[in-house]
Amino acid sequence: MRLYLVNIQARKGSHSVFSVRLHFVFVTHYRRKALNAKMLDRLKEMVEQVSNKIDCQLIEFNGESDHVHILLDFHPRNSIAAVVGSLKSSTARMLKKEFPEEVKKYYWGDVSFWSNSYYVSSCGGAPIEVLKKYIQNQARP
Repeated sequence: MRLYLVNIQARKGSHSVFSVRLHFVFVTHYRRKALNAKMLDRLKEMVEQVSNKIDCQLIEFNGESDHVHILLDFHPRNSIAAVVGSLKSSTARMLKKEFPEEVKKYYWGDVSFWSNSYYVSSCGGAPIEVLKKYIQNQARP
């Protein structure tokens, strides 16, 4: 049995070849509808800049007034928690700086822009059942 991964571009590290795609969802603190279209456009740029600095690549970005979806090509030298921390802290800081009036309508004082929690899932590649079958059918000696 051969395993074919469709539309997956693997990247190379010094000692590895990898394709790790992660879907993140960040929610605004208290789920307040604090994001507008201009802020979402700027957030996409911010996420792309931060991702590039940590050897990740932004594949897709979009959101609504109270949350954002981020699809990243993840570099395995990073930890998921560190990537989330970098993205959330830098984007919150820049949003507060670049959109002070919009942010102040919803958050004041030391209240963070993003909720403390986040969603992440791995995605892409072959379905889990195909992978399981491929592993089960190895030519074991």
